[in-house]
Amino acid sequence: MTTTSPDAIVSAAPPGPAAFLLRNRIFDEIAVGDSASIERTLTAQDIRLFAVLAGDAHPQHMGAGDVASAGMHGVIAQGMWGGALISAVLGTRLPGPGTVYLGQTLRFLQPVHVGDRLTIAVTVSGRDEERKQLTLACTCVNQHGQTVIDGEARVLAPTVRIERTATALPEMRADAGGDGLPRLLAHVRPLGAIRVAVVHPCDALSLGGALDARAAGIIEPVLIGPAAKIRATAEAARLDITGIAIEDVPHSHAAAARAAEMAGLGQVEALMKGSLHTDELMSAVLDARAGLRTRRRLSHCFLMQTPHYPRPFIITDAAINIAPTLEEKADIIRNAIELAHAIGVEQPKVAILAAVETVSPRMPATLDAAALCKMADRGQIAGGVLDGPLAFDNAVSAAAARVKGIDSPVAGQADVLVVPDLESGNMLAKQLEYLGEAATAGIVLGARVPIMLTSRADARDTRLASCAIGALLAHRWRRTPP
Repeated sequence: MTTTSPDAIVSAAPPGPAAFLLRNRIFDEIAVGDSASIERTLTAQDIRLFAVLAGDAHPQHMGAGDVASAGMHGVIAQGMWGGALISAVLGTRLPGPGTVYLGQTLRFLQPVHVGDRLTIAVTVSGRDEERKQLTLACTCVNQHGQTVIDGEARVLAPTVRIERTATALPEMRADAGGDGLPRLLAHVRPLGAIRVAVVHPCDALSLGGALDARAAGIIEPVLIGPAAKIRATAEAARLDITGIAIEDVPHSHAAAARAAEMAGLGQVEALMKGSLHTDELMSAVLDARAGLRTRRRLSHCFLMQTPHYPRPFIITDAAINIAPTLEEKADIIRNAIELAHAIGVEQPKVAILAAVETVSPRMPATLDAAALCKMADRGQIAGGVLDGPLAFDNAVSAAAARVKGIDSPVAGQADVLVVPDLESGNMLAKQLEYLGEAATAGIVLGARVPIMLTSRADARDTRLASCAIGALLAHRWRRTPP
């Protein structure tokens, strides 16, 4: 017998601040075979909030550390998350308010992954008339029909009718912890500092960012620009540049040219943008006389981490290629895959974004996405798993993908987001940074050396993180040049 009466479920109430009523079922109304259920999709936020409450920050749940090497298959829910949902059914559905939990046994049969949708059900299997106690069989079944948790609960059923307004739960968010940058620096620092040409560091932010990276032990800067202006900037900002090499050139164009020349000669292993326009620096890098070009198209990657997503991810290209062609997008993806490999993602999941998830001749971005996926199928793009077109929600939310009937190895767990053009990518990245609390780093790939490319408005933490990623790539490229 399946419970369907409004007495056993959350039922609608008149509109207003309290929109739902909870009504229980007393012991005498409940028979063996009665059941109730709820459905719930696991999100990354669920895992983080449960970890905050339980103090369980195991990397298997939080996605921290080298999960793959530990033999774990991605981020999964804490086992008792499912147990808590069983409690929710008992307390709100059957028997409902007034229920006293007496005991519970559980078996954890399958892992629950982010995006899995569970049906949590309880069925009355026994009644103790004298004690007013119920025994209920409990199951959690995923969207594939697999039982992930089963067990048995014992409860003291209510004997008095209770009807009350459902409590509106407060909005809660678990912070990302702010440990991404310290962990990155701790990983890169033992590799040793690399020599970096800092191009035209003539404002306090760009000069201070270079000095922060030097103090962190990840770069040895060479300051390239008008020496008098650099020294005046340091004095005004009270920054100590004693003992740091300065290449004196008259202006920003000359600084970019000299930095590119030094990189081409192997005198520095990376370039770092200071207070000059991006196109000035990129023009110098692309000049054939510098010798920095490879067969790849140059492209920019934002490496981002936000409290609202369970892993770091890459957005590309949001700073270099304005309206990339299909061939250029292929290189953009290859560069992003290379960066993903460098940060430890062995087989990155690449979502090629468009406004919709279906191929439409009227939307060129969807045609490019389909072609790029076929290029990957033919081995023209290697090292990652591609899918597209995917709308942004499908790329980052398995629940959204499931609602739209998308069966994809990438949907809901993308490591790389490939945008259709620079405008959409730049707006997406800036929205995540300023409204989504994302920590960011910016790097250009496709040249013989990594180029730390940040906005003139970026904070010093962003510049420091960009230097750390650049150093990581430079050390990697010592063994395998791009």
